[in-house]
Amino acid sequence: MACKIFAIVAGSLLVVGLRGQAQAVNQRAPDTQAEYAAHMARAQDDLRARRPDLAIPELEAAVKLEPANIDTQANLGVLLFFQGKPADAIPHLRAAVEADPSLAKIQGILGLAQLHVQDTDQGRKNLEAALPEITDQRFEVQVGLELVGSYTKTGELDQAARVLTQLRKTAPDNPEVLYAAYRTYYDLSGEARLALSLAAPDSPQMHQLLAHEEIKEGNTNKAIAQFRQAIAMDPRLPGVHYELGELLNTSGDPAIRKEAESEFQRALQEEPQNEQALCSLAAIVAQRGDIQQAYADYSRAVGLQPADATARLGLAKALIDMNQPAKALPQLEKAVQLEPTDALAHYRLALLYRRTGHPEKVQEQLDLFKQYKRMKDKLRALYTDLLIQPKEVQEDSQDKQDSK
Repeated sequence: MACKIFAIVAGSLLVVGLRGQAQAVNQRAPDTQAEYAAHMARAQDDLRARRPDLAIPELEAAVKLEPANIDTQANLGVLLFFQGKPADAIPHLRAAVEADPSLAKIQGILGLAQLHVQDTDQGRKNLEAALPEITDQRFEVQVGLELVGSYTKTGELDQAARVLTQLRKTAPDNPEVLYAAYRTYYDLSGEARLALSLAAPDSPQMHQLLAHEEIKEGNTNKAIAQFRQAIAMDPRLPGVHYELGELLNTSGDPAIRKEAESEFQRALQEEPQNEQALCSLAAIVAQRGDIQQAYADYSRAVGLQPADATARLGLAKALIDMNQPAKALPQLEKAVQLEPTDALAHYRLALLYRRTGHPEKVQEQLDLFKQYKRMKDKLRALYTDLLIQPKEVQEDSQDKQDSK
C-alpha cells in the first residue's frame, strides 16, 4: 500500500512520500499490515482535515509497528515540532535523518528543535549542514535566521555575518534578512570600534574612525578636524585623503572645494589605482569646463574598474559634451545596467535614445526615471523626518545640483 502524509510546516504543506511502503507492508503479518494501514489512513484523513493533534497518536502507533520507516518517523517528528513539542520530536527527526541524510528539510527542522531545547551545539551543526541543501526559499530563510539569532546570542557575530551573506544571495529583498544584516553589521562595527579604542585610542585609525562617527552625526567641521588629525599622524594612511576630499567637496565654498581637489590628487599619488578619486577629480574638472581632461580621467577610471557605474555615467556625460552621442550610448546603457535605481541616469538615457534615433526606447526609460524618482523622493522624505542623510540620498541630491 502506498500513500503520502501531508504535514503542515510553517504555514505550507511539506510532502514526505512513504517510499518503500508497499515492500515493508508485504513483509508484515496480515493483521499487523491491516493495523498499520488503518493508522496511516486515519492519520492522512486527520491531516487533510487540518487536525494534526488527531494525526499524531495515529502516527505514533504506526511508528511502533514500523519503526524503520523513514517517512513515518519524519512526519511524526514534524508534527510534534509544530505542535510545540520539540523534545518529543527530536528522536523521530533524528531517526529519519540518520537513515537518510539527504532529507535537508527534516534536518533543518531537527536543528530548530534542538535549538528550542537548548542543545545549541547539535542544533547549529544540523542547521549548518541543512542550510545549503534546502531548496524552499521560505524555509531556507527561516532556518538561516534562526541560525543567525543563535550566533548573535553568543556574540559570534562573524559566524552570523557568514550565514547572512548566503541569505542575502537567496533573498536579497527580504526585509527580515535585511534587518538582521543591518543589526549584525552594526554590532560588528560597534565591536570593532570598542576594540580599536581599547587597543590604540590615539592612533590615526582611531581619528579616522571618529571622523566617520562625526559624519553620521552631521558634524562636518568636527569630522574634518578628525581627518586632519589622522593625516598629521600618518599622511599615508589608506583611504584618508579620499575620504577627506569627499567631505570637503560637499562644501559650497569654492576655496574649500579646491582643497578637496588637492586631497583627491594626494589620494591618487598614494594609490594610482583609486578609480573613485579619479572620478571625483573628473567631476571637478568637468565643472570647470575641461571636458577633455574629464574624458581622460573617466576613461582611465572605467579601465581600472569596468563595473563602476559612476565612472561609466561620467564618461557618457563627457562624450555627450564632446558631441559624440553614439559613443556615449553604450556607456550610459552599461551605467544603468550596473545601477538600475539611478533615476537621473534613466532620464539621461531617455534623452540620448531620442537624440540617437531610438524613439521606441524613450518611454521605457522615462517610466523608469519616474518610478525611481518617486522612490528616492519617498526615501528623502523619510530620512529627512529621521534627520538622517544616507550616502545614496546625498549623492542623488548632488547629482541634481551638478546637472543644473
